[in-house]
Amino acid sequence: MELERHLQALVEANMEEMLGVRFLASEYSTGPVHRGRIDSLGLDEDGSPVLIEYKRTSSESVLAQGLFYLSWLVEHRDEFEALVEKRLGAEAAEQVDWSNPRVVCIAADFTRYDLAAAGMSHHRIDMVVYRRYGDDLVTLELAASVAGGCGTLLGRRSELARPVSASRRTVTDVLAQASGEVRGLYDELDARLLDLGEGHSVSLQHYVAYRRRRNFACVRVLAQAQALVVFLRVDPTTVQLIPGWTRDVRRIGHLGTGELEVRIGSVEDLDRSMALLHTSYAAAA
Repeated sequence: MELERHLQALVEANMEEMLGVRFLASEYSTGPVHRGRIDSLGLDEDGSPVLIEYKRTSSESVLAQGLFYLSWLVEHRDEFEALVEKRLGAEAAEQVDWSNPRVVCIAADFTRYDLAAAGMSHHRIDMVVYRRYGDDLVTLELAASVAGGCGTLLGRRSELARPVSASRRTVTDVLAQASGEVRGLYDELDARLLDLGEGHSVSLQHYVAYRRRRNFACVRVLAQAQALVVFLRVDPTTVQLIPGWTRDVRRIGHLGTGELEVRIGSVEDLDRSMALLHTSYAAAA
């Protein structure tokens, strides 16, 4: 790009289509003490806060800059949630998930030092390379992605000292307390989802999201029911719905993204669900 702001303007105008992120603000001031400006702020489909930093060329500073602003963001949750409420409404603000906020770095290229530094981080980071072809085509390609898992490390000090109540248990907590059969079934599902191709997983508050450009599967653990529930990016009108296995959830509130619910209680259920998993994976490209 000729200028960095041209890249930023292009992504902000098409953020949901290009990144699966709803746009909130541009050049957001971090105040007189912190003295910075976050290039772009957004909220992804899981309700996770997203900050985006851009570099027109290859730069070793974009990752450090993104992490610098992440430290400010998690200390100003109320301010971010107020922004979400102003832009997207009260319901979206109530559903903001702070368990794994994202840093997205977009640049013409990244050095091996950038990629190694991202891999050593315990934060959730996407390193995205842009390519420009002529005057009318720009592509984004994921160069590296770190799943993170730093929700408690980033939490406020007062929150870290509190015991975890049943209502605030994360999907990781539920899985750890599930039976060996459920954990084994989840491990098998996890392996198959990651074997579909270039996807990666992210543990959030209520579910594990499996992503390409967007989510292709959201997995919840039903410990008492001895089953897993998977929400897929599949049009329910294109499949034969079978009670107890598949369900249309387009008009049913649920935690996770996807229009088709698939309940998996055995390896046999997983085997017969593979075609649906492949369909959803292809739709999230």
